[in-house]
Amino acid sequence: MLIGRDIERGILLEALETGRSELIVVHGRRRIGKTFLIRSAYEGRLTFELVGMHRGTIRQQLKNFHMALPAKARSKKPPADWMDAFALLGRYLTKQGRPGSRVKAVRKKVVFIDEFPWLDGHRSGFLAAFSNFWNSYATKRNDLVLVICGSAASYMIRHVINNKGGLHNRLTRSIRLQPFNLRETEALLRSKGVRHTRYDILQLYMALGGVPYYLQMVKKGESVAQAIDRLCFDRQGFLRGEFNNVFASLFDHPGNHEAIVRALAKVRRGLTRNAILKQSGVASGGTLSKTLRELEESGFIEAYMPYDGRKDPLHRITDEFTQFYLRFVEGTRPAKGGVWAKLNRTPAYRAWAGFTFETICMKHVDGIKEALRIGGVYSVEGSWIGKGDESGAQVDLLIDRDDNVINLCEMKFSTAPFRIDKRYAAELASKVHAFTTTTRTRKSVFLTFITTHGLAANAYSRQLVQGELDMNALFEW
Repeated sequence: MLIGRDIERGILLEALETGRSELIVVHGRRRIGKTFLIRSAYEGRLTFELVGMHRGTIRQQLKNFHMALPAKARSKKPPADWMDAFALLGRYLTKQGRPGSRVKAVRKKVVFIDEFPWLDGHRSGFLAAFSNFWNSYATKRNDLVLVICGSAASYMIRHVINNKGGLHNRLTRSIRLQPFNLRETEALLRSKGVRHTRYDILQLYMALGGVPYYLQMVKKGESVAQAIDRLCFDRQGFLRGEFNNVFASLFDHPGNHEAIVRALAKVRRGLTRNAILKQSGVASGGTLSKTLRELEESGFIEAYMPYDGRKDPLHRITDEFTQFYLRFVEGTRPAKGGVWAKLNRTPAYRAWAGFTFETICMKHVDGIKEALRIGGVYSVEGSWIGKGDESGAQVDLLIDRDDNVINLCEMKFSTAPFRIDKRYAAELASKVHAFTTTTRTRKSVFLTFITTHGLAANAYSRQLVQGELDMNALFEW
């Protein structure tokens, strides 16, 4: 059963109704559900499907292609090269029905090529032959939907999305498949009979993120601590080696990507480009730009523009599992159980939980806006860090609205309703003052709290806070 993905599924289905052939690329990180989405959306409509072989030779790939064709459409021998292979595919598709000359509502044939990068081996000629097939055959018809996807981010970005050759400006639709949000995560777990509270689902999401393949491994009847122990700390835990596998599968030279992610994992506020250069050791210029772009396209990091007008964005880790792995899993010895229950009582856990909850809130900002009833108001989101005497003041998320209001969001993870004490109330008042005086804003500034279990009502909350939400706002949009 396909969970969520309503927008992406709609894009795929819409391609069936147009009066032209469509070339669609679906990209995203490993285990995010690209293949499942395409097969689900086009169930019963796939005319031809090919899955590339990892590290297969040209001969093996061509034989694999040959075997993917229906028996009646095969030649006696596999094609000699990719030009012959796509010529064979063209003849097969033509026999399935010719395109209507003036009829828009023609039943389209869907061709799905999975693990596209694996087919383009050294000197294979695959990409040139594929480009020629699209330009010389598919574009002359109006009855084809050609979908390509792959997890190798370096390849997909450079050779497909930003192609400067035969595929330049040829893509008709592009889908970047993102991890599940909390609402989709809850729906997936419910479909498996996993009946955790939203607080428990949030904790699970903080460790595993919204990667459907990881979430599918959570078993009915086990607690969050048991699931995390089994997957991450057990000797046979599936996710113990996942960090290295993910980076190796996505990127051509994963060392640079890992170095940047490790540098970002050590800081809370994020790093500018120059700071990343110093702390990661990655070469300046094109190498750094390319690596940052690939990490962002794959959903590991995100760039946030500071509110103070600086043009250099702050880069911050947004992949929950990566942050969790580097903080708690890497370098640990395998254990049979009880690890996570012990760790989540430590100061290190509290610091990590606070940071991760902030990141999750920032990713669910649309849900926050809907819950604040400002979803229809145009706004710009950003972060702010004080300078000089106000250098200790920081706002990780602010919502600058067109209706003359700025929401300064405080995000707090706690096991019970969060209580503002006298000391923290003074910090909040100082932060609001620092922000208004430093930015010289003329807008109304609303202090807004997003917490797990809401705010405990007291004199300080009534005096300072103009809006509050609990974690349900992150699930219900």
